[in-house]
This record gives sequence, C-alpha cells and structure tokens, in this order.
Amino acid sequence: MDTMTEVAFQIILFAGNGKSSAMEAIHEAKDGNFEEADNKLKETSEELGKAHQHQTKLLQNEARGEEQPLNIILVHSQDHLMTAMTVRDLAVELVEIYRTR
Repeated sequence: MDTMTEVAFQIILFAGNGKSSAMEAIHEAKDGNFEEADNKLKETSEELGKAHQHQTKLLQNEARGEEQPLNIILVHSQDHLMTAMTVRDLAVELVEIYRTR
C-alpha cells in the first residue's frame, strides 16, 4: 500500500471516530446527560484533529511541489472528513438546544 493510501485510511479512521462521538454526544444530550455529551464533543474534536493533521501533511507535501496522483481513496477520505466536521458542528448546536430546554 502506498503512503497516500495509508494516509487516506488514517483520515477515514479518525473522521469516522469523530463522527461517531458526535452522534453519541447528541444521544447523551437527548437523554439529559450533558457532562457525557460534553465529553463526547471533546472526543469528537480530538479525533477530527488527528484526521486534520494527516490532511495537513498531504497539503504541505503538495505545497512543496511533491505532486501526487489523484487517488479515489483520498477523495473518499476527504468526503468522510468534511461530513464528520459537519456532523460535529450540528452536534454542538443540538447539545446546546437540549441543554436549554
């Protein structure tokens, strides 16, 4: 497996973990467990941060002129990351809505 594919799979892994934690935060808030919801949101940020670090490495390599062929797995990983980031943003809002009910 080439480096690009390995990095793509790392992005998919951490983005998936972040999305799962965000969904768990919503469920915890729905049940009134706001401390646990906040913990899950923290986990979400940590996992998405790891995914973003891998993405940043690729961007830095590209900026240094290290051209890399288009890799469909990388495109897929970017889709996962952006979706997970959107779910995180919505989870933050939903937790606050549940908190103020």
